[in-house]
Amino acid sequence: MPPTPVEHSPLHQIAIMPHTHRLTPGMPVHLAEHSTRGADHHPSRPDAEKEFRKLRHELIVWQQKLYAEGRQKLLIIFQAMDAGGKDGTTRKVFRGVNPQGVRVTSFKAPTHDELAHDYLWRVHRNVPAAGMIGVFNRSHYEDVLVVRVDELVPEEVWQQRYEQINHFEQLLTATGTRILKFYLHISKQEQKEQFQERLNVPEKHWKFSKADLEKRRQWDDYMTAYQDALQRCTTPWAPWYVIPSDSKWYRNLAVMRIIIHTLREMNPSYPPGEAGIMDITIED
Repeated sequence: MPPTPVEHSPLHQIAIMPHTHRLTPGMPVHLAEHSTRGADHHPSRPDAEKEFRKLRHELIVWQQKLYAEGRQKLLIIFQAMDAGGKDGTTRKVFRGVNPQGVRVTSFKAPTHDELAHDYLWRVHRNVPAAGMIGVFNRSHYEDVLVVRVDELVPEEVWQQRYEQINHFEQLLTATGTRILKFYLHISKQEQKEQFQERLNVPEKHWKFSKADLEKRRQWDDYMTAYQDALQRCTTPWAPWYVIPSDSKWYRNLAVMRIIIHTLREMNPSYPPGEAGIMDITIED
């Protein structure tokens, strides 16, 4: 079934609970206490998928208004362990959205040019402009995650970065950017199954690297690093959400609910037309 035409899509018809997975500033974070299973939060996959489709139609409307208004900005950050679903979530959530108004940036190992600058330089260059939704597939948080676990810089260097990141995100917020940060929380068993699927399906071999196995052996170190980052960088202006992600259907719905709630709060609107535009007649 084709999407509902956006000009006729009703808004605000679905009541959502956006704070279910939101962390509280100043509170300790223990990822082992956060479920990775969607069934623990939603009783029905068919109902969840139906709600997701309705909210995606609403997202199409909000994105068009945000782009047309050309004033506000939305930055969405996805972080996860390998095979955590960053790519899949982006594809599912933004399917059908006008690509002119959404920019996805994937942060891989820094280039020689990027290493010649401070670690936030390449990030600041890619934050969304007015009217845009920016999506970060990995982000500046890699500089307190992989950098820490692999001991790429001394501890005294990465320890300073939590507060630097908080100030950076506060600057973005103060200048008109709403920030949503999603940690896609998968279990170690789910990662194993995703890796095995990539090995079993030739068309997915490109997604797998032997280096992924080394990262898997560092699982506990990464959990510790993530817990510190989530706890120390959960702020009122840039909240972290821990999204149960073993079940893709629930992961997609949980992320979509939060995005829609945020856009409803932002409430972008179409700008008025030029004066006298209603009096114009198009000649043959």
